[in-house]
Amino acid sequence: LDDAVEAHGTGTRLGDPIEAQALIATYGQNRPEGRPLHLGSLKSNTGHTQAAAGVGGVIKMVQAMRHGTLPRTLHLDEPTPIVDWDAGDISLLTEARPWPEKEGPRRAAVSSFGISGTNAHLILEQPPVRELAEPEEPLVPTALPWLLSAKSPQGVASQAARLLEHVEARPELSPLDVAYSLATTRTTHDHRAVLLTGSRTHPREQLDALSRSTPTPGTISGEAGPRRGKVAFLFTGQGAQRAGMGKELYAAFPVFAEALDAVCAQLDKDLERPLLEVMFAEPGTEAAALLDQTGYTQPALFALETALFRLTQSWGITPDHVAGHSIGEITAAHAAGILTLEDATTLVKARATLMQALPANGTMIAVQTTETDIRPHIQAHDDIDIAAINSPTSLVLSGDTTTLTNLATHLREQGHKTKQLPVSHAFHSPHMNAMLHDFRSVAETLTYHPPTIPITSTHTGDAATELHNPAYWADQLRGTVRFADTITTLNHHGTTTYIEIGPGGALSVAAGETLAEVDGDRTVVPLLRRLDAEAESLVGGVGHLHAHGVAVDWPAFFAGSGARRVELPTYAFQQRRYWLDGERAGGAAAGEAGASGHPILG
Repeated sequence: LDDAVEAHGTGTRLGDPIEAQALIATYGQNRPEGRPLHLGSLKSNTGHTQAAAGVGGVIKMVQAMRHGTLPRTLHLDEPTPIVDWDAGDISLLTEARPWPEKEGPRRAAVSSFGISGTNAHLILEQPPVRELAEPEEPLVPTALPWLLSAKSPQGVASQAARLLEHVEARPELSPLDVAYSLATTRTTHDHRAVLLTGSRTHPREQLDALSRSTPTPGTISGEAGPRRGKVAFLFTGQGAQRAGMGKELYAAFPVFAEALDAVCAQLDKDLERPLLEVMFAEPGTEAAALLDQTGYTQPALFALETALFRLTQSWGITPDHVAGHSIGEITAAHAAGILTLEDATTLVKARATLMQALPANGTMIAVQTTETDIRPHIQAHDDIDIAAINSPTSLVLSGDTTTLTNLATHLREQGHKTKQLPVSHAFHSPHMNAMLHDFRSVAETLTYHPPTIPITSTHTGDAATELHNPAYWADQLRGTVRFADTITTLNHHGTTTYIEIGPGGALSVAAGETLAEVDGDRTVVPLLRRLDAEAESLVGGVGHLHAHGVAVDWPAFFAGSGARRVELPTYAFQQRRYWLDGERAGGAAAGEAGASGHPILG
């Protein structure tokens, strides 16, 4: 040790002579010329802090190293005469001294922790200067989350006010660095707010509004509360596809791009045009029109959802359950580990190709009604069926065009809302019967594995037990999608957070309708929305999950962006007064016996 000792009980007339003599004997002997050991004490500033004595001394010496100054010890008029201060080369810090850089790091010791004879001893060394290398090609997200949290809503508002003042005084601060530091250097409390902003601007207006407890639409607020229940991933089915889906995510997130490339490498083997070319095509082009053909629609949905699942997984967001709507159930089976990527893509390609080859002469119509009410209307027809029950009051009919058109007219006359869906085939109807044998034959060639994540079947609406059976996949293709029952089952299994993995929010709407009558807090979040920019939508979805208590690996989110830690305001404590008033109502004055007959009680 060659610099300084911070000794809690030493340095004043009331100091501990035994400790001082031990320090002189240990560190004060055979020192280099002109290099005495400097001795100071935090006790002169704070008094005896008992159990906090050690940590106070550590904080003092870390800050001394940081600022290059050895602080003076206060009130040191006369050192205790009991100690032989000339027995070694030691200097009391009667004045502050500079602590210059020299060969090797600065070192100091902290001695005499605690009280009543506790005398631990800790040696501190200045950390090496770490050279932070810039990533070769940092990829800054186009949308950034600024995370704030506190013990109360008022605390969140105060945090926003302090942060606003901080960034306004330091306009040179990078929004990326601030976002990263907020996410990785601050304790996360139950009351939370997430501000969505770009990579070039500070969200001043959002901070100002939040500081006044009037958040803007770009601010997500939530409360984590007690330990949340389970998380379910819901994989979207056909009809959610849109031109350009995944293009922005592909450019913004390398994990997504790598996963999407891996899936497309398997699917492109049997497609006339590369799948990415179709997915990323501009709306209105010939390539974009292919996306609505079943032969491309189903592979594209599987590819997007698998890549989005891998990206979400890389950020530490993991499901306790998975489920998928129609073609989305194959994605769920792959995510759960039942099917390898090669086997899953084989099943997807067979399903899409065989469906595409069927005559395009069917119709699908969405109807606002219940399964109980619709059954009498369809039981006399063998050419139509219920394709999906998405919520207790929303279902889809599928089958012969003439039969369904007449039925839809009748249902509207009875006051039911109907909508014809823009599809080429009547999925989940008798029209699928012609392909079931061939599809099952493909399913029989695959290898099935036990699930690593519990999966709930949307074919049965219950926990899946038959997904290893090739016959299941043929039945699933033909039968009704019982999505509403699936959500009810997940709720019964303790699921409180539902995350839609797909290009839109159709399943989120249906899940919300199903959960509307459920007691307790439920969170339903689509990661992508049709009308939003993809990166902003995804970051907003993840921010919504964070605000409602779902754990997110934020360092992984910012990995590869080149973000660095910067200094930010500390916690905005809500100052409250806890002192009792001098005179208590109904109590006795000091020393006087009140109604209780005792001078203190009352």
